[in-house]
Amino acid sequence: MGNVTSSVAARLAFFPPEPPTYEVVAEDDGAGAGAGGGGVMRMTGVSADAGVEVHALPTKGGTRVVAAFWRHPSARLTLLYSHGNAADLGQMLGLFLELRAHLRVNIMSYDYSGYGASTGKPSEYNTYCDIEAVYDCLAKVYGIEPEDLILYGQSVGSGPTLHLASRLEKLRGVVLHSAILSGIRVLYPVKVTLWFDIFKNIDKIKQVDCPVLVIHGTADDIVDFSHGKRLWELAKEKYDPLWVKGGGHCNLETYPEYIRHLRKFINAMEKLAKEKTSKAPQMAPSSSSSNMTEVKHNKCLRFGKR
Repeated sequence: MGNVTSSVAARLAFFPPEPPTYEVVAEDDGAGAGAGGGGVMRMTGVSADAGVEVHALPTKGGTRVVAAFWRHPSARLTLLYSHGNAADLGQMLGLFLELRAHLRVNIMSYDYSGYGASTGKPSEYNTYCDIEAVYDCLAKVYGIEPEDLILYGQSVGSGPTLHLASRLEKLRGVVLHSAILSGIRVLYPVKVTLWFDIFKNIDKIKQVDCPVLVIHGTADDIVDFSHGKRLWELAKEKYDPLWVKGGGHCNLETYPEYIRHLRKFINAMEKLAKEKTSKAPQMAPSSSSSNMTEVKHNKCLRFGKR
């Protein structure tokens, strides 16, 4: 069953840019880089003063994925961004810089197995292993708690995003950008979820217990607008959606309402985080312990045969 599902995934969803648009270069001769590693890495095409930290993260799928942490000095929240198909991190650099500047958030981005400088081959299972490894890095290396994390899934990236969101408690929020209901549903308007389908977002969205923002173009000719509309309807905590009139699948970032609405959502999530923090009960010091302190520890989805 697993092999059949992987085969369907390979035929339907994955088109990594060939060749990759960047390389990862070691900056010293010390220990290998990665989560907690002693080595220093950088991405070609990114200046040294860009404020990005590069990791090569081992996954339980046996691959090693490249992840880049874009730090903002005054960030309250962190965005974990899962990009769309037919793109790698090298092609997304400009967007990440813009989002970091306009939203004032940290951004953790990564390439799926088989994309960019990440090893292995792309598959649905590997994308789940990939995002879990990246989340583990955020928690262990940067001390990012779910309460300070927003998961952002663009197009096929909505698959790993909802996989992780459905498993995390106290997650701050989710953004679904040109998202899919499932792989098969992009090709055929099936009424039931088939066992060999991939990225069963239509089922996983019901398990997400945080605010969900859905962004979709009304003229999307690759993933029909009905996918975004249905995902929004199924979300438990609905945030005001953004239906971009005339927007396609790969150009929503060019519309001014995109960044305005996204900034509004980020501001709302920051306010919510502050309110919940202020309402949290304070623990009185005991004789055996001092006051506790908080530990702060694109682009397109294309379906069909090549």
